[in-house]
Amino acid sequence: MQTTLKTSIGFSGIGLHTGKRVRMVLHPASAHYGIWFRRTDISGDALVAARWDAVCDSRLCTKISNASGATVSTIEHIMAALSGCGVQNVLIEIDGPEVPVLDGSSADFVAAIVATGLRYQDAPVRAIEVLQTVEVSHGEAYATLEPAGSLQIDFHIDFAKDSALIGRQNKTLNMANGAFVRELSDSRTFCLQKDVDLMQSKGLALGGSVENAVVIDGDSVVSPGGLRHPDEAVRHKMLDALGDLALAGAPLLARYHGHRSGHALTNKLLRKLFATPAAYRMITCDDAIESRLPGVGVHLADLPLSA
Repeated sequence: MQTTLKTSIGFSGIGLHTGKRVRMVLHPASAHYGIWFRRTDISGDALVAARWDAVCDSRLCTKISNASGATVSTIEHIMAALSGCGVQNVLIEIDGPEVPVLDGSSADFVAAIVATGLRYQDAPVRAIEVLQTVEVSHGEAYATLEPAGSLQIDFHIDFAKDSALIGRQNKTLNMANGAFVRELSDSRTFCLQKDVDLMQSKGLALGGSVENAVVIDGDSVVSPGGLRHPDEAVRHKMLDALGDLALAGAPLLARYHGHRSGHALTNKLLRKLFATPAAYRMITCDDAIESRLPGVGVHLADLPLSA
């Protein structure tokens, strides 16, 4: 069945790119509502749909907008948390243009969602079953969606030229049975110190710090405590991919393969999927199908961190 939150949940922090402090509250919503953001700091049309066709920029993060120009950026970590915990319906009120980065992962979002709990609703889950492979590419990067009985993510990154510490990493996960919470949710965004310096010199990444990202200088981790996982980099790329795939508007039954891909390619992939009617169909989930969706069996004991 569809789910929403049992009660509202509040978060506060700074935006990774704007550096501005923001307050965000997740509210329970009715069945079939989906996920929407509402900017409480602006007047007029302040509702923005968390959907693939609302994405207006995906260069450094995923940014959505409505027809009136209201925007919300860096939504991928909260979207991954909602998808990974199996939440279909929620209204997110936010008093600024960017979701708080917190520690650079989805861990705090997930911990609050799991602690609050979900309320099941009197409506079945609808899912998107991929029937044909679709693929998009840009240079050496590519992303595909292939038919599969559950959501699976397969990712490959190659930073060998930039950092031997990251190098080449591969990981594959079936996202059912709480795998996101256990394996990916605490993995933080990562960057090279030289890239941070360049971005901040251009007025970007103003909220970024060693407290909310894994910063790598040469072959050393600058951030306190080092890495949470030896392959934290590829895990975070998978976290981002799940958040961007959640913009499909319903759970996916598909295998996602990303090779050096990012926000832009994943959104381009969803656009190609929905532009190819023969490549997918909407299905109503029964108990057997629901057991293969993200979020099933999630509980506090699954959390990789004690935060």
